[in-house]
Amino acid sequence: MTDATGSVPILMYHSVAHSPSRAAHGLSVRPEAFAEQMAVLDAAGFVPLTARELAAAWRDGRPLPPRPVLITFDDGYEGVHRHALPVLAARGFRSTVFVSTGWLRGEHETGGALDLMLTWNQLRELTKAGAEAGGHSHTHPQLDQLADDRLMLEIERCRDILTGELGRPPVSFAYPYGYSSRRVRHAVRAAGFTISLAVGNDLATRAQGPYALRRVTVRRTTSAADFERMVHGRAVGRLFAADRALTKGYAVVRRGRQLARGASVRKAREARG
Repeated sequence: MTDATGSVPILMYHSVAHSPSRAAHGLSVRPEAFAEQMAVLDAAGFVPLTARELAAAWRDGRPLPPRPVLITFDDGYEGVHRHALPVLAARGFRSTVFVSTGWLRGEHETGGALDLMLTWNQLRELTKAGAEAGGHSHTHPQLDQLADDRLMLEIERCRDILTGELGRPPVSFAYPYGYSSRRVRHAVRAAGFTISLAVGNDLATRAQGPYALRRVTVRRTTSAADFERMVHGRAVGRLFAADRALTKGYAVVRRGRQLARGASVRKAREARG
């Protein structure tokens, strides 16, 4: 898909591993499959950008390469360093790694990770090799279900730890589970992030706005043919029809939970005063 169409494929990866944990298995890819997918991008002339670069180009009105693509990784799995980094480095590909700072191994670790995660030194090596480090909250909660104070703590704690560990504030963010709301997007913007990615399983366009850009999910079950269709923007709706139906249904449930939670908060306030 070229810049002339205004659409950019943003690929969403998670774990890259031969034998991921059961919890991470469905959203993992085999190292061999990842290498083949990067070869497809290279052969077709795609130019990988970071989220920071895409945000700056769209903000300033600068043209994108003829075939831009974003390669993104969520959560911060160790396999991104072990298996993906050598492939990306060999082709000179840039990427964006969205990390949940409480899941990475080290002094900020809170537990709860689904598999073996990056260390901070490994994340630094990724950034030195051309990857951008973005925020993905501190403990990976469903942000749209949090009260305001906890919401800001998750976002700002993630930002501050990344700034302290890497020496520069992150500018990109990805919503855990892809869930957001107007309130969450405002909080991400208030924390200083200039671009934020959801899921949506569609190509990204400037019209979506910098805080709700859509991505396409790459899974262990993604075939070579489906991957090629995905990056060229062919039959994306058919590829993700089941995902979209589930997302719409769950959105109704989540909205109901938010309304119920809001009503409970109001009743509690009324009872206090």
